[in-house]
Amino acid sequence: MSDFLELAAKRYSCRNFSDKPVERDKLEKCLEAARLAPSGCNAQPWKFVMVVDPKTLEEVAKTTQQLGLNEHTSKAKAILVILEDHAKLMPKVAPLLDSQVFAKGDLGGAALSFCLEAESLGLGTCMLGLFDRPKLSELLDLPLDQRYFLLVAVGYPAKERDEARSKPRKPFNEIARFV
Repeated sequence: MSDFLELAAKRYSCRNFSDKPVERDKLEKCLEAARLAPSGCNAQPWKFVMVVDPKTLEEVAKTTQQLGLNEHTSKAKAILVILEDHAKLMPKVAPLLDSQVFAKGDLGGAALSFCLEAESLGLGTCMLGLFDRPKLSELLDLPLDQRYFLLVAVGYPAKERDEARSKPRKPFNEIARFV
C-alpha cells in the first residue's frame, strides 16, 4: 500500500476471521508499530500482552462475549491486551500534571498503530472495549487493580477485500475547520 489514506480507508473492524494461523513475526511487527507510537513526554504508558496460546485465547475470547456481543472473537487467532502502565513524565512537567494525563490518547495511538500495521500485513483486527476485567486479570495473572485500555482481536479476514468499503462518517465540514 503506497498511500497512508488508502491504508486508513481500508482498515476496518473485522468480525469474520479465517482459520489460518497468524505468523508470530507479523504479530511482532504489529507490536513494534505500537511500541513506536508517540506519547506525551515520551512516557510510553503501555504494556502489551499478546494472547496466542489456544486454550488461553479461548478463555480470553469468552471475557469479551458479554451481552451477546463479540462472538467473532472465538475465531481470532490472537488477542492483544493493551494495559495502561504508569507514565513517567518529564521532571519539569511531573509536579504540574497527573502522571496519566496523556495516557488515554497515547494508548489510543498505540492501538491504532498496531491495527494499521496489521492491515498493511493483510491481517484483520477488531478493537474491543467490553470485557470482564476481573476474569481477564485471573486468566493473565495480573493484579486486580491493573488498568486495562482495550483488547484487539487479530486474525486473517475470512474474505479477501480488494478495496476499501464505504464507511459512514460525518461530513468533513462538520468535524473540521480551519482558522
